[in-house]
Amino acid sequence: MPVHGEIVLGFDPMDEVHAHFEIQLATTLECPDDRLLQCIGELTEHLKHHFAAEDVWMRDSGFPPAQCHIDEHAAVLQSAQEVLPLVAQGRLSVGRAFVRELANWFPAHADHLDSALAAWMSKHRFGGKPVVIKRSAAHHP
Repeated sequence: MPVHGEIVLGFDPMDEVHAHFEIQLATTLECPDDRLLQCIGELTEHLKHHFAAEDVWMRDSGFPPAQCHIDEHAAVLQSAQEVLPLVAQGRLSVGRAFVRELANWFPAHADHLDSALAAWMSKHRFGGKPVVIKRSAAHHP
C-alpha cells in the first residue's frame, strides 16, 4: 500500500513522492541549527529527484502545460541551491526562511499544477481521472 501524506492527488507514484517530500520538509522545519545545512542539503537532493520524476512524466506523456510546470520546478530548485552556500556561511535565518516559504508554496503548487498532472497521468494510464475521497479530521455526531 502506498504511503500518503497530507496532500493526496490520486496518482500513487506522485502521492508517494509527495508523502516523502512532506516528511523531509517537516524534518527540515524542525531541524536544529547545528544540522540545518545537512537538512537543507537532504531536502535539496529530494527536490532534485522529486522534480525530475514529475518532469519525466510530463515529457513522456506529452502533458500540454508541461513547460510552465517544469519552469516552476527549476526556479524552486535554483533557489534551494542558492540558499545552501548562504547557510554554510552561517546565515541560518535565510535557510529557515526558505524552508518556511517552501512549506507555504507547496500546497498551492500541488493543488494547481500537480493535480492537473495527476489527472492527466491517471487518464493516460487508467482511462479516467482519479477519485480522491477526503475525510475531515473532525467527526460530527
